[in-house]
Amino acid sequence: MIGANSVIDLFSGCGGLSYGFESAGFHIKFGIDHDRHALATFEKNHRDSQAIFTDISKLNKRDIRSMAGPNGLDLLVGGPPCQGVSLSGHRLRKDPRNELFLSYLRLLSDLRPKAFVMENVPGLLGLFDGELKDVLLREFNRLGYTVSYQILNAAQYGVPQARKRVFFVGLANGQTFDFPKPLNREPVTSFEALSDLPEYSLPSGSAYPMPQQNIYQKLIRKGSAGVYNHEITNHWDKTIEIISMVPDGGNYKNLPTELWNTRRVNIAWTRLN
Repeated sequence: MIGANSVIDLFSGCGGLSYGFESAGFHIKFGIDHDRHALATFEKNHRDSQAIFTDISKLNKRDIRSMAGPNGLDLLVGGPPCQGVSLSGHRLRKDPRNELFLSYLRLLSDLRPKAFVMENVPGLLGLFDGELKDVLLREFNRLGYTVSYQILNAAQYGVPQARKRVFFVGLANGQTFDFPKPLNREPVTSFEALSDLPEYSLPSGSAYPMPQQNIYQKLIRKGSAGVYNHEITNHWDKTIEIISMVPDGGNYKNLPTELWNTRRVNIAWTRLN
């Protein structure tokens, strides 16, 4: 039986979104995904939760309602795969990954939680001249949810990454959700986040080779037994040469124009500071 503040995470992956809600006091009951490796990590991150390996589009109404339990569900969260709507993708109307938005709506309709959160890339808002966004808002409203949506930048909330995502939050009680205001402080830089890590690979589980350098590193080390998955990429000499042309905080526009298209996604030449 699902307890208070219960959450089901669709398209859960390794459980990053779930981790945030768990840290805020919610109980993550299920994580559902179609990637076994991601779910194995989800189980490590959420030891009191159940990982379900399945194709979400194949879940039937009986399965879904049994997940909610007799007391219903407090919160449904999830981010349908964004490759079909990302600016780095082809943004095709017939992309099958965009159909997973319909699966999210179907499960929302069957589960009828007290609230939901759906996140995706900002490009969703303008996709097909805003058609997908309008369909989602219309369906959310039809199901009885009052919906607010906003583009948020993770860098403004203490995360050392300039990552923008659009969040849709729907409440079934008729109230309107107010998004939190950005933190009133300078963003955490990538240097502040990573300066306690060496420029060489470490075996997983190694002790940190140097003491924490700042408040962010103290926070991120909490509960950590050591350094894991710290593997340095061995770049080709030509790649190192190109990277060296980009100043700290710069990007592909700092390169000669003939090198602009040497990577499929230009952000690959961004140099963080």
